[in-house]
Amino acid sequence: MPATPDPSAIQPLLEALSFSPDNLALRKHVAGLLVQAGRLPEAEDLYRTGLRQAPDDPDLQLGLAETYAGMGKTSAAFVVVEELLAARPEHARAHLLHARLLLATEQVTAAREAYHTALHYNPTLEDAELAGRLRGSASATAQPAHGGAPTPLPGTNPDTSTGSDDDFGSLEQNLFSGLERPKITFADVGGMEAIKEEIRLKIIHPLQFPDLYKAYGKAAGGGLLLYGPPGCGKTHLARATAGEVQASFIHVGINDILDMWLGNSERNLHQIFEQARLQAPCVLFFDEVDALAANRHDLRQSAGRTVINQFLSELDGATRSNDGVLILAATNAPWHLDSAFRRPGRFDRILLVTPPDEPAREAVLEVLLQGKPVAPSVNLRKLAAQTAGFSGADLQAVVDVAVESRLRESMKAGKPLPLEQATFQEAIGKVKPSTREWFATAKNYALYSNEGGVYDDILVYLGIKKPSA
Repeated sequence: MPATPDPSAIQPLLEALSFSPDNLALRKHVAGLLVQAGRLPEAEDLYRTGLRQAPDDPDLQLGLAETYAGMGKTSAAFVVVEELLAARPEHARAHLLHARLLLATEQVTAAREAYHTALHYNPTLEDAELAGRLRGSASATAQPAHGGAPTPLPGTNPDTSTGSDDDFGSLEQNLFSGLERPKITFADVGGMEAIKEEIRLKIIHPLQFPDLYKAYGKAAGGGLLLYGPPGCGKTHLARATAGEVQASFIHVGINDILDMWLGNSERNLHQIFEQARLQAPCVLFFDEVDALAANRHDLRQSAGRTVINQFLSELDGATRSNDGVLILAATNAPWHLDSAFRRPGRFDRILLVTPPDEPAREAVLEVLLQGKPVAPSVNLRKLAAQTAGFSGADLQAVVDVAVESRLRESMKAGKPLPLEQATFQEAIGKVKPSTREWFATAKNYALYSNEGGVYDDILVYLGIKKPSA
């Protein structure tokens, strides 16, 4: 076992990572140290953030799977490691972890096969303890079929099978670890005034004026779908909505719901809604919702359809009222959602979240540069004018490029040098707006697949159509 790292040695690295969050090599190193130190929730957060930047990075995937395994989230670990092996079947360490997970769920035959496969690709991974446990284990229980959703043997249930109770219980206990009480409000969100007003009308005012809404038969709750290019602040806006009404906030990603065992994805989804109902008023935010709510006509497997049906049932409050549950969702591809989600009472209002305008870009740059050595001569307004079409993530990239450039110069000079106007202008030239590709795709949907004018906001933003009176 590696020695436990000194906490005082980890903290400077965490600070360095916050200074340069796109440094994947540093992120992997720090996350590995946190795992060794037993700080698994922090490591999980670092790995998951890294995978949002580099979804196919095998080191991040394996690190997240190992962290899940260490936290007892066996089902989540299975999902990640099997996705990794599907893309990289020769990954020896992934096969070794897979063997440990299979053995933990008493799938001994499959565990032996996975262990032998790991040694085939890398004989140095031989693990005497694991080999002994495999030899001494009882006969194998049900094992997942390769390349598809694993299914337990007929008449068995993974929730009650010997050796799996703790794993599934652990998953339930950790499922809502993302429950927050955000402190940010709309005042911390630059621009987006029209979107804020829509959210106030649909989400906030029913909570603030419940008697008035009840007089008109309107319940406090409902759904809004935020769509637009990636990196434009949809998640930040959802979190600020919760802060605006001092509500709880639950951030839900695809990994929080999808499970390898048939039926568990639906159960996870139901439990998330139940948690939100218990925490009401609560903002329930589904990130990248198109991954969970894809058009059912595009799904070949019935398992995906049953998850969508469960989602629709929960949105309707079929078993329990959603009164006080404020449902927000974000997607980069609303045209891939099943049309049933846009029925009245569900996500019946969809809002385009565009890249920040010039004043908002100036505000974003001001926030991003807080605590950094910036020369007094830097003109943020001028920089904002030069970054038309940049998303918030693009502006972060500009700052990161400028900082890295200045760091190299500071090392040569032997002293810290402030960030200059020219440093930022050079960085702007190196970063291309990531929103252009999205709008090129969105324009085609808005022009040729725009039933009911649902994507008219895209045409208005591109100047193709005049805004309605």
